[in-house]
Amino acid sequence: MTRPIRTRIAPSPTGFLHLGTARTALYSWAFARHFGGEFVLRIEDTDVARSTQDSVDQILASMRWLGLDCDEGPIYQMQRLERYRAVVDQMLAEGSAYRCYTTPAELDVMREAQRARGEKTHYDGRWRPAPGKTLPTPPAGVEAVIRFANPHDGIVSWDDLVKGPISIANKEIDDLIIMRADGVPTYNFAVVVDDWDMAISHVFRGDEHVNNTPWQINIFNALKAPLPLFGHVPVILGDDGQKLSKRRGAVSVTAYEENGFLPEAMLNYLARLGWSHGDEELFTREQLVSWFDGSHLSKSPAQWDAAKLAWVNAHYLKTIDERRLAALVVAQFARRGISVSEDEAAARCGLFKDRCSTTVELADWLQMYFADVVPSAEDLAAHVTDAVKPALATLREKLAASEWTKPAIAAAIKETLGAHGLKMPQLAHAVRVLVCGRAQTPSVDAVLELFAREKVLSRLQRA
Repeated sequence: MTRPIRTRIAPSPTGFLHLGTARTALYSWAFARHFGGEFVLRIEDTDVARSTQDSVDQILASMRWLGLDCDEGPIYQMQRLERYRAVVDQMLAEGSAYRCYTTPAELDVMREAQRARGEKTHYDGRWRPAPGKTLPTPPAGVEAVIRFANPHDGIVSWDDLVKGPISIANKEIDDLIIMRADGVPTYNFAVVVDDWDMAISHVFRGDEHVNNTPWQINIFNALKAPLPLFGHVPVILGDDGQKLSKRRGAVSVTAYEENGFLPEAMLNYLARLGWSHGDEELFTREQLVSWFDGSHLSKSPAQWDAAKLAWVNAHYLKTIDERRLAALVVAQFARRGISVSEDEAAARCGLFKDRCSTTVELADWLQMYFADVVPSAEDLAAHVTDAVKPALATLREKLAASEWTKPAIAAAIKETLGAHGLKMPQLAHAVRVLVCGRAQTPSVDAVLELFAREKVLSRLQRA
């Protein structure tokens, strides 16, 4: 009988949700949704010294923002310690695990001697039971760790969903510590028990876990537990060609939200960063779920491309609902300490959104309506010249008396140009610099219409 499809994502709360982990979460979620399965969120918090509640909160916020809803979880490993200890007791009784009293200092001496002999460093099995072997007396005052009795012979093999067949000889694999002396399980043991208990059928994860997989398969086999299928996705490289990581170059998923990116754009971009469906570059969440069956995953590392992400985001910025866009811009203003209503933002977004890649850029454009502007000395010198200043005074008089509509403003500008013998760029650039704080904007009459008349008159007065 075919197993029900169940995938999971299991981030460690020792920092923000990494972009690579977010992509793996997306693949796991889309795979489960494609096949009508279930997606589990597990928090691997056994690194007690480095795990923080702030990291947990940020991980959960990132998952919510991306819209990666889970069917179970979050499940916390530190709440499952009794279960791990029960499985260890079972393994000790069956002989697939054993107590090891080797101290850290003894391990250092062991490894140094192995290096001196030109050997690969490994635990030498001194506390591993064997027929006819007499074990030392446990030393007083030393708490035992529990090690997995990895098979000495044979080969561990699996058909990776991304990389294809992989095989590693058991003689290359150490007797792994599966539980520390304080009773907290190690990663490679806890993940097996979790995936077993949670009936995980498919595991998508980064290819840094390939070397962990043989240990995990052997522990699954020792427990007579069904094996999930594994798919190891290549890393994401940064601009410098090095792996993006929490410690190198990466920023949090939530930082992208703060920097004005949309979740549908990030989802679209992350999905294409190692997976493809023909030549499709832009697609909806529903299309992704429809297409993502675990095939067409790349075997090669993906290159993070900030410009491509900005292009994708600009596409979605043009298409989302105006009220939602206004709310996002209002949130950007709130981060700047500027109070703007959604109605005020919505009335102005349409004119500028086609020029922007993010809601931060859109807020940058709109800020001239809600906060004072300070033109640069260079712009003032270049555009607000003595030749133009009389025309600015005339325009101000006409705008004070005209209707406040785009056609009326355009007419006032045209009349001023005729009266002073100027070309449109001469006057328009000066008006933009004084009123908007920059020399380039959309059509000047359209821009001015969205200002309060008094604000335009006041800023023109500066000439």
